[in-house]
Amino acid sequence: MELIHGGDWAAYLRQYGRMAVDFSANISPLGMPEGVRTAAMQALQMADCYPDPRCWELREALAKHLQVDMEWIVCGNGAADLIFRLMLVLRPEKILLLAPCFAEYEQAARLCDSQLLYYALSEERDFRITSNILQWITPQVSALVLCEPNNPTGICTERALLLRIMEKCAQCGTMLIVDECFIDFLADPQSHSLQAWLKTCPNLIILRSFTKLYAMAGLRLGYCLSANQALLGRMQRCGQPWPVSTVAQAAGTAALRERDYVQQLRALIAEERPFLQESLSRLGCRVWPGQANYLLFRSPIPELGALMQQRGFLLRSCANYRGLTPADYRIAVRSHTDNVRLIRSMGEIL
Repeated sequence: MELIHGGDWAAYLRQYGRMAVDFSANISPLGMPEGVRTAAMQALQMADCYPDPRCWELREALAKHLQVDMEWIVCGNGAADLIFRLMLVLRPEKILLLAPCFAEYEQAARLCDSQLLYYALSEERDFRITSNILQWITPQVSALVLCEPNNPTGICTERALLLRIMEKCAQCGTMLIVDECFIDFLADPQSHSLQAWLKTCPNLIILRSFTKLYAMAGLRLGYCLSANQALLGRMQRCGQPWPVSTVAQAAGTAALRERDYVQQLRALIAEERPFLQESLSRLGCRVWPGQANYLLFRSPIPELGALMQQRGFLLRSCANYRGLTPADYRIAVRSHTDNVRLIRSMGEIL
């Protein structure tokens, strides 16, 4: 089975008989908060019962946390689950994707036989969206997917342009799908989010995830926000009856109380990301100025990933992203100790 994402620690373990330092998955380096871990363990007492199919308690907590209507929320088995459900519901005749962009959107759209259009991001402009994207949004385009920040570049769209894109989609009847799964890693998430426009934009859909921010990737938990309740209802019906486990629901509810943890994490990322960026540049790599908890860089040698794997480090090869090359890699921002070990090992190779 071919995988199109990072985090394949199991294959590495089977091949080498030991765990790697995984820079290929953008997980919080602080680990799962203790309050979340405790809630997950306590939820095991209910493992003999089916999970709540409507995620009542979790959605109530999310609604209070986000200050939105609970009926605007659908929860899923990670954001990837919701991506596939959304495509099954929309079945867009034509869908506009960024290149490069998170690969699951293309995979899900292909399953629905959608015609794929690609808006190519230029490396000379640091892979930033420019105003000429507005020309691509027409009534013939059923849906547009934006990741804010983008994955794997870590670049955010300028606020004014993002609002113009939203307005153009509304005028053309184009569904605007905004992936905000990494928005909580930004210094000021609310200044980038489109959540405030949900009520006035029924064609706006926002996807978010718990798994990266709270180091819950193995539990799988994401959610979708939209004021279009008919759309959310169809998404709920086209998925499995129990999309979120009891353990994941309890963990997610507890995670929303971890405010100090989130502030500590943002402070760590803000300190370590510049360290990694500068260190990679000194090694002769071209590094793009990402704003999230990961960095995209171009290695002087394309075989860097394989050589680092032999040394016990997993990097995310970006060779399968449209517009990128076999020498392009994405790495997570981890603890200072791990980051120093990574740079030292890369230095010995480069």
